[in-house]
Amino acid sequence: MTLGEIVKELELEALTGEINLNREVKSGYVSDLLSDVIANIEQDSLWITIQRHINILGVAKLKDVAAIIIPNNLSVDEEVIKKAKEEDIAILRDKRTAFEISGLLYNVFKKGN
Repeated sequence: MTLGEIVKELELEALTGEINLNREVKSGYVSDLLSDVIANIEQDSLWITIQRHINILGVAKLKDVAAIIIPNNLSVDEEVIKKAKEEDIAILRDKRTAFEISGLLYNVFKKGN
């Protein structure tokens, strides 16, 4: 399933525009601890986190994640969004909690298999 299909299905807000929307997504991961993400997230995953500082971009690039999803409609600094666009890292946002987004993603992946 592509990132664009997931964005459409869950009605996520794409803060970085069209970046990575054609990319295949294989899994998801939820964590706010950067070292945990580095140790455990798989390539081509969606990462759900409340972290919104510039360091999330380094982790996303290092682990080659498909996109970062910010829950609870939390704000993201324009500097972070600008850098994400430069680095081709998709940042998405949603009003729902990380728990709700995780459940919805699980069902989307399950339905897709």
